[in-house]
Amino acid sequence: MILPRALLGLFLATGWPIPASAQSPADTLRLVEAVAMSRSANPRLIAARLQADAASERIAPAGALPDPRLTLGFRNRPLGSFGSDERMTMNEVQVSQVLPWPGKLRFAQERARLLASAETFSATEAEVTVVSRVEQVYYELGAIDRAIAIMERTRDLLRDFFQVSQARYAVGEGLQQDVLQAQVAVARMTEDITVMVQRRVSTVARLNALLGRDAGTPIVGVDLPPVGGAIASADSLLAIATEHRPALQAARERTRAATAGYQAARRELYPDLMVTFAYGQRPQFVDFGTLMVGFSLPLWAGSRQLPLRREMEAMRVSEGALAEDLYNETFAELTEARAEAERARELHTLYATAILPQAIASVESALSAYRVGRLDYMSLVENEMTVNRYEIELVRIAAQYHQAVSRIDALLGLAGGDR
Repeated sequence: MILPRALLGLFLATGWPIPASAQSPADTLRLVEAVAMSRSANPRLIAARLQADAASERIAPAGALPDPRLTLGFRNRPLGSFGSDERMTMNEVQVSQVLPWPGKLRFAQERARLLASAETFSATEAEVTVVSRVEQVYYELGAIDRAIAIMERTRDLLRDFFQVSQARYAVGEGLQQDVLQAQVAVARMTEDITVMVQRRVSTVARLNALLGRDAGTPIVGVDLPPVGGAIASADSLLAIATEHRPALQAARERTRAATAGYQAARRELYPDLMVTFAYGQRPQFVDFGTLMVGFSLPLWAGSRQLPLRREMEAMRVSEGALAEDLYNETFAELTEARAEAERARELHTLYATAILPQAIASVESALSAYRVGRLDYMSLVENEMTVNRYEIELVRIAAQYHQAVSRIDALLGLAGGDR
């Protein structure tokens, strides 16, 4: 419903027409349906989920040993002949395996696991962000639909005023100027309706894009629920967001991943062990077996291992700073969104219970005064246009309230039907 019960009662009591858009059409696109569409078909969400899947596939490789090396060869074959009668001639099979220094693979895998977890949280953050965007455009469309209905009703009233001015002019009680001004008022309202209809076209296109479907898909109507109650304090909201907002959880995971990466980089200076086993098959003599152990030598640490360590240290500090900045931004955005919701809620109450009823009563009084010649026509039109502005402002404020609440939900890590 567009208006609260008290205001609807006022409309009924005064005989003022109730906007047709107060009744939802049968083929209304429900918000829960729009949210479900966006979750299943929004390209951004699909990409975010696939990125999280890709990151999870990096965990196992990060902790796996390097592939062993298999070498096949002919050793000590005479150049003059390819015979096998030489004692040192053999057919050799060699297998080598590098064993990284203890901790390198463990920290590398831990880093990959934490980064994959961060990508999963980022995908969830993308979902709540898209759902919040769907809700905000949805509520904007709801306000536009109701504004168009209000403007069309106002135009009908202006046409009634036009008929009254014609009747008064016909009996010599009115002025021709009133008739002309009435025609201009109707034309101007038609112009405003045309502008609002085109705005609706663009808003429908934006909503369809978020739903992952063609921009031209028709949307007959949407809901605009009543304004809710007061919002919890900013500190309470921040406590919930700190624990549940996916973006903050992803930032914490990236900080931990950077710490694991730094621990792995510190171990790059330690030599890796290489074990080699070789089997030499000599056709006419006893076979040979060989076992060798080797170590990597970090001779170029100044240009390889140490810069890597400094890089990971910088990343660790950077991720910590980014996490702190996101926390501060979350608090600021929650404070702003809460203030916007509270402002809209209080203004909606003021408009619905005081300003708009008084404006409606003023129009009724002005119309009665005009019919008996005690008020000029432009004053009557101005009173009606004032009501029109207040009614449109009422639905606009309602949409702003729900948009602000949607922003709060997204910052808390809630989406659509989750709250």
